[in-house]
Amino acid sequence: MRILVVGAGAIGGYFGGRLLQAGNDITFLVRPKRASELANTGLVIKSPHGDVTLKNPPTVQADKLNDTFDVVLLSCKAFDLDDAIKSFAPAVGPKTAIIPLLNGMRHLDVLEQTFGAGAVMGGQCQIAATLNAQREVVQMAPMQVLSFGERKGGSSERTAEIDAVMKSGNFGGAASETIMQDMWEKWVFLATAAGATSSMRGAIGYIIAAPGGRDFVLGVRDEASAVAAANGYAPRKPFIERTEVMLTDKASRMTASMYRDILAGSAIEADQIIGDLVARADAAKVAVPRLRMIYTHLKAYENQRV
Repeated sequence: MRILVVGAGAIGGYFGGRLLQAGNDITFLVRPKRASELANTGLVIKSPHGDVTLKNPPTVQADKLNDTFDVVLLSCKAFDLDDAIKSFAPAVGPKTAIIPLLNGMRHLDVLEQTFGAGAVMGGQCQIAATLNAQREVVQMAPMQVLSFGERKGGSSERTAEIDAVMKSGNFGGAASETIMQDMWEKWVFLATAAGATSSMRGAIGYIIAAPGGRDFVLGVRDEASAVAAANGYAPRKPFIERTEVMLTDKASRMTASMYRDILAGSAIEADQIIGDLVARADAAKVAVPRLRMIYTHLKAYENQRV
């Protein structure tokens, strides 16, 4: 099975690198600068699960992409989606499966409009990783999960084939028969963590320890959950119980990547993570005052970057 990994940053570099390490047929679609870095130093992964340097990983640039692939693993930021589609479009054939690992849900509609519903699977990952100053992929915590599946639910022949490859990477890769539910639950958690830490400019524990902090964080969680429920994907009880422990720990120093991007003055996914939730809340007539305030806060930050 031939897999094209779009990008070799923190997410694509980690999961694609682990699959390459396991001996799979992996090619990274990268820009010229990243291609040069990988040719010179290799794909370097620093991880609690073991470090590895993959010398001369297979790469291709958009203007040289002529072959189709069995799977396209899409790991770009949501605001880069349009450019990414243009770059990997030649790799999509009649039987290509696209597995996007982007945040939120809006990207599914964009991909479906371009490639058709049958080509686009559901996908989500949970990992804390970044590129350091040396352009190495650094996994910052042991958690690592990648799941994918048919958006209509259930299983299929292609999910079984892809599942066998993903499991070889030893990063918790697995097919899911409830991938849309999984994606909505991830969105609820991400919107809560990113919205709270970005708007309050601090880790979860510092917010929880502040007056009204617990009510604020869980209120954001409840608003996002209500939007999910209005769309037919009410978060399941085990998810609520598990994440409530994480979101109310006064000792937690957990922050979201959005918060770290704000500190660095970088672009953020305000529209995709928070704005789209607000829009869906409005469509379903669900009150989301905390999410609306957070969205205003994030857009004010974006306006300052212009």
